[in-house]
Amino acid sequence: MSKLIQAIRGMNDILPDETPKWQFVEKQFRRLMAAYGYNEIRFPVVEKTELFKRSIGEVTDIVEKEMYTFEDRNGDSLTLRPEGTAACVRACMQHGLLHNQTQRLWYLGPMFRHERPQKGRYRQFFQLGVEAFGFPGPDVDAEMIMMTARLWKQLGIADSVRLELNSLGSSESRQAYRDILVAYLQEHYEQLDADSVRRLESNPLRILDSKNPEMQALIEAAPKLNAHLDEASAEHFATLCSLLDAAGISYQVNPRLVRGLDYYSKTVFEWVTDKLGAQGTICAGGRFDGLVQQLGGRATTAMGFAMGMERLVSLIDDAQIRQQDYAPQVYFLALGDAAQSRAFLLAEQCRDSLPDLRLLLNCGGGSMKSQMKKADKSGARFALILAEDELAKDEITIKDLTGELEQQTIAQSELNAFLETKEPLINSVRPEPVKG
Repeated sequence: MSKLIQAIRGMNDILPDETPKWQFVEKQFRRLMAAYGYNEIRFPVVEKTELFKRSIGEVTDIVEKEMYTFEDRNGDSLTLRPEGTAACVRACMQHGLLHNQTQRLWYLGPMFRHERPQKGRYRQFFQLGVEAFGFPGPDVDAEMIMMTARLWKQLGIADSVRLELNSLGSSESRQAYRDILVAYLQEHYEQLDADSVRRLESNPLRILDSKNPEMQALIEAAPKLNAHLDEASAEHFATLCSLLDAAGISYQVNPRLVRGLDYYSKTVFEWVTDKLGAQGTICAGGRFDGLVQQLGGRATTAMGFAMGMERLVSLIDDAQIRQQDYAPQVYFLALGDAAQSRAFLLAEQCRDSLPDLRLLLNCGGGSMKSQMKKADKSGARFALILAEDELAKDEITIKDLTGELEQQTIAQSELNAFLETKEPLINSVRPEPVKG
């Protein structure tokens, strides 16, 4: 017997009993984007490797260790996208969406990083991303943070997350702070771990984000970035905080929050939770005012964030999903070949009349008992029964699978009208069946 082929490690299947949570998150996210006037953009899964080297930074962990990079048949170096911002900027530049324009955009799709798989961190993972271009002030920063806060309420997880904020300042002030930080770290060189030694010259700010317990005292005593901001960045951050205060958004200023990508400047933020272990960041973002110019375009202010679907889904309570209608609302039973043929036509008529109705037609035959078991297991509110007696009289029997309403038989011509009048019951959360 041939060996079964399994999925690549860290690239997971999402099975039917899991997809309702994903659909719920996606539905709420799409509603939110429409409410705030953001438009969807879609771009390829594969991009030129140079795009990510120039945007993310060649000395970052993503580029050095984690990207899925390969040569195609033409000898071009291509990479499965490890994040969405650079690809979004490339698409906007290529199609002229940024010149003398503002854009509010969102996207959803898979990203790829060759990391050690663990809960909340996978080699193929799905991100919801949002980017805004051409808005220099802190108002769009505040809008995005308020937007995410509203999403947590819609998802029922607002009590499980908290907001951390910081400002990285301008590129000039950050370079000045970098020199101060490097001098401090070199004075304590013997206390640095191997990872920090490697980052000392290439990306010293990332040392502040180290999770090594032995490094925490050293990091806590390091000079604070927010104490070395330029005047414009400090004012930008103060205005952002005042907007969040006025909106009642709670936050904690975290001077160690630096984010891992080279293109960030000024505002950075993370929504974190204590319920997912080490992988506690569920949404992160900030300003990247220099990225468009870095990739060859005109200087364009920009702000964005991304959130991981897997981590969001892990926070969703099953009870929240049970209130959503993903199961069939009506299950159609047919006994015998003639009844099955008629049931196909009636089911299509119902779908024509009620296009939002979720009607599951039994296929594969079976006894009344076996079909009723399937109907009850499906989660539908009503079962439609078409057997010899009903077929002979052009009737159909309707059974409330909760037992709340009495079973009744009506003319087939009245079926659509019946379902329309019972729409409130069909759309309600199905109560537990009456035992008896």
